[in-house]
Amino acid sequence: MNNKSANESTENISAPSPAKSAITLTVNGAKKQLEVAPWTTLLDLLREYLDLTGTKKGCDHGQCGACTVLVDGKRINACLTLAVMKDGADVMTIEGLAAGETLHPLQQAFIEHDAFQCGYCTPGQICSAVGLIQEGRAQTADDIRELMSGNICRCGAYPNILAAIQQAMRAGERSALR
Repeated sequence: MNNKSANESTENISAPSPAKSAITLTVNGAKKQLEVAPWTTLLDLLREYLDLTGTKKGCDHGQCGACTVLVDGKRINACLTLAVMKDGADVMTIEGLAAGETLHPLQQAFIEHDAFQCGYCTPGQICSAVGLIQEGRAQTADDIRELMSGNICRCGAYPNILAAIQQAMRAGERSALR
């Protein structure tokens, strides 16, 4: 009979960690060269490597939209996207929307319509709305509701979020007519 415990008879075998990958991203207009582990999400890269904490980690499963950012102009859930998959991409976060001290029209509309309460979902809501407007598919309030349905607001500020998006859409139409 062997009197060794299970721990004593098991050898310490460890696999080497995968090498980090060098990637280049343009984040909010600035070129960034980074080395990241292959499992690093775009959300973790933004928050932990670049200290851009406006993008929020909500569910970490792509169900709440708090982590929405724009990649090459399209809205994505940063928590579901591996950073290495976006090598060479243009990433826009909530921190990059304003032009200096001038807020993006959607940021201004959110303030004017009090389209937030706790504010946790607001960066994702705004980035998603920017993408929605750029897509050009929303024509009605119902379209906006449907196309924004991936962004959850636990406080229930939906009527004000809708009003802010509609205001920004109208402002965009007026500026396009000039």
